[in-house]
Amino acid sequence: MTAEHAVLNPRRIREVMSNFCTGVTVITALDEGKPIGFSCQSFASVSLDPPLVSFSPSRTSTTWPKIREIGTLAINVLAESQRTLCAAFAASGGYKFRGVRWEQGENGAPAILGALARVEATVETEYDAGDHTIVLARVTGLTTMKANGPLLFFQGTYGSFERM
Repeated sequence: MTAEHAVLNPRRIREVMSNFCTGVTVITALDEGKPIGFSCQSFASVSLDPPLVSFSPSRTSTTWPKIREIGTLAINVLAESQRTLCAAFAASGGYKFRGVRWEQGENGAPAILGALARVEATVETEYDAGDHTIVLARVTGLTTMKANGPLLFFQGTYGSFERM
């Protein structure tokens, strides 16, 4: 099999990269007592010692600069039943927490109820990465909240994982 050598334009990159399935998270923080957040599918565990994770918000995000300044956040791993919630947090502007059930995590950041898990963290550093920013965050707390399936993103659509 030979590799395709198509022009590397954004559409082609998105088309090929969409073959990698990802989970979906919502990154949250409290901004002067008000919950804020955004959907993010580029989340990964980076290191066990020290405990570090990464995620990559878009440079056009208006929420990320606020969370960066706060410095304390939660990464909520969404369950397959939270597709609508994901869409609400992916939209630009507006109050995204309308109708969302949440409680404060141990670090004060919003923990979305019904999520599979939560990773609490503090921002360590960030790197410019084209149209995104790569954020490294130090894990300060971990919570497993549910045991059912994750919300997945694959080839431009959302789905779930069927266990054998």
